[in-house]
Formats: sequence, structure tokens, C-alpha cells
Amino acid sequence: MKKTVRDIEVKGKRALVRCDFNVPLKDGVITDDIRIVSALPTIRYLMENGARVILMSHLGRPDGEPKKEFTLAPVAERLSRLLGTEVKFAGSDNVVDDKVREAASELKDGEVMLLENVRFRKEETKNGADFAKELAQLGDFFVNDAFGTAHRAHASTAGVADYLPAVSGFLIEKEVEFLGNAVENPKRPFVAIMGGAKVGDKIPVIENLLKKVDTLIIGGGMAYTFFKSQGLEIGTSILDKDNVELAAELLKKAEAAGVKMLLPVDCVCGKEFKNDTEYAVYSKDNIPADMMGLDIGPKTAELYRQAASDAATVVWNGPMGVFEMPNFAKGTKAVAEALAESDAVTIIGGGDSAAAVEQFGLADKMTHISTGGGASLEFLEGKTLPGIAVIEDK
Repeated sequence: MKKTVRDIEVKGKRALVRCDFNVPLKDGVITDDIRIVSALPTIRYLMENGARVILMSHLGRPDGEPKKEFTLAPVAERLSRLLGTEVKFAGSDNVVDDKVREAASELKDGEVMLLENVRFRKEETKNGADFAKELAQLGDFFVNDAFGTAHRAHASTAGVADYLPAVSGFLIEKEVEFLGNAVENPKRPFVAIMGGAKVGDKIPVIENLLKKVDTLIIGGGMAYTFFKSQGLEIGTSILDKDNVELAAELLKKAEAAGVKMLLPVDCVCGKEFKNDTEYAVYSKDNIPADMMGLDIGPKTAELYRQAASDAATVVWNGPMGVFEMPNFAKGTKAVAEALAESDAVTIIGGGDSAAAVEQFGLADKMTHISTGGGASLEFLEGKTLPGIAVIEDK
């Protein structure tokens, strides 16, 4: 168990808090503030308990130099509105300078300030010790609440913990609790649903899950690599050529482990990769040579719905098809609806799966939606995440 902000005295102390405010912007306006909202419980707890709160985050990829379009100023503004109090914005292109240090030292109990984008400094992504030290000098203790970047060993996610006591915020606590329990101590039957395009991206995750799950469901573009490994015609469907043999091996491993591995039995195939293309449903062994698979078919959707509804724990990472196109979103929607109606603990592994349940208006029906696509995948893979490893144990 890792220490959280509840486990330390915070009153009158400066809390240096790493959040994930990497929000989408259009013309300088935030279009989705879910990542900001997710950080509020930790920030409010610290404020209400008399801490002096110094927030830091990255935004986009400014490549180690100050770029106006990646400023965190809009985040400070939105945070101020959400918290109902002014969040002081320390807008230094250098992130930390004498003015910023002075502002941090003058903070009163319960006040909040936000640093400029930590990726304005090239040392951030290189986990530069000097930059980590500069950041650490602003606080008395470090709080990591940025699960979305916990798989990165950066100055603001891991390096600062070399100089300050480190605890987690409530968001990381929740992520570790749900993902950790799912992997180590799931209620059974435990079903994992893996989608997305490339098998290669998910092989280590699938291999780890084969030791844990009762049923593994495969959907999305990666299904066609599995089909190819079985000698089936896949037409012009996406193919992960380098991993056809590995897909065959995974099928054998699943059988040896007594894991039920479900592949699509039918597919929605289209002539081209666009919503208004000519399309039809074909069985998996009857895909035309001039068409591509763009979604799971209705029989598969029903098969997967049944498997999900029988589960006690479900982890889902990756869509069943090209859900961004309405004609090829039905399979992903069917799975999302099955999870929404289920009594199981349902964990959505960030990224496109999270975007899909949001798109279908089903986010509030899921037990937990991870805020980190890459981080949740590495967690499910059984890897140690640097941003979590640095947090002190209870």
C-alpha cells in the first residue's frame, strides 16, 4: 500500500502536486475538462486541510521550449472557476525562477498556484536532476496525482521524489486500487476485452492477462492478425505482419492456460476506410478479398455481450471497430452497453475505450474509467510504473 495525502500532516506545508492537465484545446479554449475535474478531490482536500498548494503539469508536446499555444494559463482560469477561488498562475517560460520561488514562499494556507507547462524545459522528459531539484525546492512534500504520466520517469513525475517525501493523491490511489485488484485479486469470472489496431502494442498485456483471466475477448483491427494466423482470408483489413506467428502462439497459450479466447465470428466489412463506403456483414471465413474489416458483426456483438454479462470483473482496453464512424460503431457500442447493464466491476482502460463510453453517454455506468491509456496498459502488463514506484509505502 502506498501513502496518500491522508497519511501525512499537510497544514501550513507546501504541497508540490503533479497533476495531469493535458487537456484538449481549440483556439486556446479547453474543449474537455475531465482531467481537471479528476484532480479536484486531491486539490480540495489539501486546501481544506490548510496546505499551500503548488500545482504542476505538462500540456501537449512543446519539445522542451516555451510555446504560447501550450501555456497552462487556460487551465488556471478553468481551475479558478471550478474551485471558486483564484488559482495564481506563475507563468514563467523557465517554469521556475526567482519570481516563482517568491510566489511559492508567499502562499498562505489553503491558497493554490499553478506553474507553467513543465515541458517548456527540455530537462523535464529527460528527468534532469537539476530541474527536479528546482521544482522540489518549491515544496515541502510531493504529491503525485497524474496517473496518465505515471509510466514516464520525468523530472516532475519521479525525479522530484529524490528530494522530497512522496505520497499519492486520490486519483492515483483509485487507479492503483481498481487496476491492482483487477490484476491481482479479481472477482471471478474475470473477463478482459482487448481491441485496437495492432497486436504488437498489446502482446505483453495479453500474455500477462492469460495468467489471470477466465475469458479473453479480442476485437478491433488486431482480430485480423489472429485470423491471418489461422490461415483465413482477411481482404484489405489492417494486418500486423510482424506478429502473425505471435498471434498463433497466443491462441495456443490461451488453450494451454484453460482461458477461453473469443475471436469475432462475423465482421462488418467495407470497400474503403470511410463512413459512407459500401459495406456488409460477412462471416469470419468469408471476408471478400477486396474489402476490409471495420467492426465486429452482430453475431459477435451478441457473443461478446453474453460473455461480458456473465462476468464479475471486466477490464476493457481498445474499441471493437472504427467507432468514430457511425456505420462502424455498433460493435463498440454493444460492448459498452453490455458493461453498462452488467453488475460486474467494470474498468475501462483509458484512451479510445474511455472516449467510446463517453461518446455513447455511458461513462457514469462504469465502475472506473482510467485516466491513463498508456499507463493503464503498462499496469495491466504487470510493469512497475516509475511515478508510482517513487511513492512511499505505508
